[in-house]
Amino acid sequence: MTGPLAGVRVLEMAGLGPAPFGAMLLADMGADVVRVDRLRRATAGGDYEKSRQAADPRRYAMDRGRRSVALDLKNPAGIETLLTLLATADVLVEGFRPGVMERLGLGPEVCLARNPRLVYARMTGWGQDGPLAHTAGHDITYIALAGALNNFRRHGERPVPPLSLVGDFGGGGMLLAFGVVCALLEARASGHGQVVDAAMVDGTALLTTLFHGLLAQGRWRDEPGTNFADTGAPYYEVYETADGRYVAVGALEGPFYNELINLLGLSADELPSRDDPTHWPALKERFAAVFRTRTRDEWADLLLATDSCVAPVLSFTEAPRHPHLAERGTFIERDGVVQPAPAPRFSRTPAELGAVPPLPGEQTSEVLTGWGFTPEEVAKLVDAGVVGGTAAG
Repeated sequence: MTGPLAGVRVLEMAGLGPAPFGAMLLADMGADVVRVDRLRRATAGGDYEKSRQAADPRRYAMDRGRRSVALDLKNPAGIETLLTLLATADVLVEGFRPGVMERLGLGPEVCLARNPRLVYARMTGWGQDGPLAHTAGHDITYIALAGALNNFRRHGERPVPPLSLVGDFGGGGMLLAFGVVCALLEARASGHGQVVDAAMVDGTALLTTLFHGLLAQGRWRDEPGTNFADTGAPYYEVYETADGRYVAVGALEGPFYNELINLLGLSADELPSRDDPTHWPALKERFAAVFRTRTRDEWADLLLATDSCVAPVLSFTEAPRHPHLAERGTFIERDGVVQPAPAPRFSRTPAELGAVPPLPGEQTSEVLTGWGFTPEEVAKLVDAGVVGGTAAG
């Protein structure tokens, strides 16, 4: 790998959601990320867990760029094997509830004693402390408590969860990766590692900083769907087109708004002032009527390459084919799997799409021998059932 994190060694405790996403970001940037899978995986679980286990792991793009080792973490020898790997690692990423790693004998004190320069990155929903720290949750509950979910709605309607983008990934995995890189920089200067406590509830709250500032300035109402950027205003809204599809309008500033109404064939002199919120419903009706006169793609041909700030609302399957995204290589295809390319971009140390997602334990022998174990030691661990997987047997 040639990205800006080339040479950084990361051990990732296998998990779901934000921690794997954060590890993917590190792998995309060139870090050598090794996922630690449990040698014996439980098969029980709900529908989501069963479907996950039945799916082809090589097509799960979020696990890209890793290698995998399989360890029996209920065996003291498996714990010792992991601690030996940690001795030469730069980062450990774990996404369990508080206390799980400690019960395994892999808490921060133990790991930092083995490797004082280690960045010990912890990803949870509620954080490592607080009244809810040991309580179960998911993206939807974290963003609800942090005040974000309430705002994903039009006025008078119920909130709509924005997929898992805000809690799991924006406020979770990205915050985790940012914390890891910050701690790595500090460790290189001080020679000491530390614990990174990344919590989705904290990250989600952080993402709402702009709106807390606007509230404090009196420029935002704490009433969803009534503001300039939450579908309250006619110039920041989604409109249906003649073919039942949609365009997104974001003409916030005056010059962009003027460009929009001119291209829509409307006259500013005939429209009520956009500066008075009492006129917004009437303006929305006018805009909606105009947008229903053409198809989505007809509007895109007319408006997208202008300063009207209008774009077609594309699906997951449509977006990779758009000419702008195709020319930039925003999406990439590997082995029949279309996925977002690594981002951001670097002029001197470009990131690369790493290896296809591994099978659990696929590179056990390779990783162990590459990280300091002799072939004889690996063979003994395999024979004892401490390690396993596709490659190790």
